[in-house]
Amino acid sequence: MTLLELAQRFVGEVHERNPGDDPFIQWCHASCHLSADTPDEVPWCSSFLNRLCWILRLPRSSSAAARSWLTIGRPIDLVDIVVGDVVIFARADDPSSGHVGLYVGTSDEQFVMILGGNQTDQVTVTRFFARSIIGIRRLSP
Repeated sequence: MTLLELAQRFVGEVHERNPGDDPFIQWCHASCHLSADTPDEVPWCSSFLNRLCWILRLPRSSSAAARSWLTIGRPIDLVDIVVGDVVIFARADDPSSGHVGLYVGTSDEQFVMILGGNQTDQVTVTRFFARSIIGIRRLSP
């Protein structure tokens, strides 16, 4: 099973809860050395990806910070991106933070489609501005 195939299984299944917390998201946080009772409101895009990589025995950052993925795997240029590559984004509102997910396609020249956690508080496919990409990484066992 590929990383993307595993991630697709969680689309529409994993989401933040109110009241309470999603135990799967909390389990993902634990893969990043956060407490097992960390609320699901804490940003979890990197935690989600770390847990999936742990399951598949792929390289992982073990950090809840999205930018921690900038050093994992092999760097890839945007022109060489393939479905399933890890894409790291800068956030316009906070340049020191970011977002991370898996590339699933391009909607047009301006946008890329990303499957990831913590996208509208759930696992979903969402489009992001390609100009916000700060890194692309390819993982291999």
